[in-house]
Amino acid sequence: MLFPTTIVGSYPQPEWLIDRAKLAGRFPPRVRARELWRLPEPWLAQAQDDATLLAIRAQEDAGLDIVSDGEIRRESYSNRFATALDGVDLDNPGTALDRSGHPNPVPRIVGRIRRRHAVEVEDLKFLKRHTNRMTKITVPGPFTMLQQAQNDFYFSEEEAAMDYAEAVNGEIHDLFAAGADIVQIDEPYMQARPEKARQYGLAALNRALEGVTGTTCVHICFGYAAIIHQRPSGYSFLPELAGCRCRQVSIETAQSKLDTKVLEELAGKQILVGCIDLADMNVETPEVIAGRIRRALQHVKPEQVILAPDCGMKYLPREVAQGKLAAMVEAAKQLRAEYARP
Repeated sequence: MLFPTTIVGSYPQPEWLIDRAKLAGRFPPRVRARELWRLPEPWLAQAQDDATLLAIRAQEDAGLDIVSDGEIRRESYSNRFATALDGVDLDNPGTALDRSGHPNPVPRIVGRIRRRHAVEVEDLKFLKRHTNRMTKITVPGPFTMLQQAQNDFYFSEEEAAMDYAEAVNGEIHDLFAAGADIVQIDEPYMQARPEKARQYGLAALNRALEGVTGTTCVHICFGYAAIIHQRPSGYSFLPELAGCRCRQVSIETAQSKLDTKVLEELAGKQILVGCIDLADMNVETPEVIAGRIRRALQHVKPEQVILAPDCGMKYLPREVAQGKLAAMVEAAKQLRAEYARP
């Protein structure tokens, strides 16, 4: 199929499940933030299941070709996995600067980083039980998790990144064994800290993908639109991903009005072209979205393009998110008719 459609990872959590005002009023949590949930522990898991099912149905109703679990059970895209690892002290957290430059409580590394058990496999199995469409699940990348931690143990950041990569590698292997169609690795901090990403981040990402044969994607962005309001017009770290083992690269182009010529440097990769502006609460028309994709098609082949939002949609009102996804699906239909193979 030309121009398949998907989300990047997150779908808005319902107000009855999570305190959305608290969620929006703080930086994304790096340690656990159980105070965000509206239900106590005995009923929380069942409520998360119910909300995940709603998110799956919403994606299907919008017409998406590839669906995720919406990251409904997560307080942020990264903290559920990062806080499940051995080697971190969560009772006495450290501090690290967020990509916005503000200090944020983070896991404090006090020993070797090791994955003690699978973290997202049951979430994937739930997703697969409740959809017949292609499935995608996301895991935080090793470089990003290290940037969101305080290192009080390792001699070098490179060594720490490689242990994070080993943990992610084990998770990815387990997710494909459980039937994932696509596993996405979220590495937004490669854009925020490009020098370190060049120094050891790309090597850590490739270590996380060692021995993996399934379809993998790496997502790199400028941050949530609800939190990071100013966008540069270009990436500080993107062409380098031509050297990663991922088959797909997920980028944003809508809010930033990215110069899509840079996509020529990702030859051979499929590109998730972010074509929904998450800072705009208006629902774009299919024509506007298709126009954003056509800008990318000046530099990549139609067979390379997957339509997606710029980033995760968790901070959007659900009705806005749903309208935008439905418009994106209509845009994909227009593009398929326009670029249909003879």
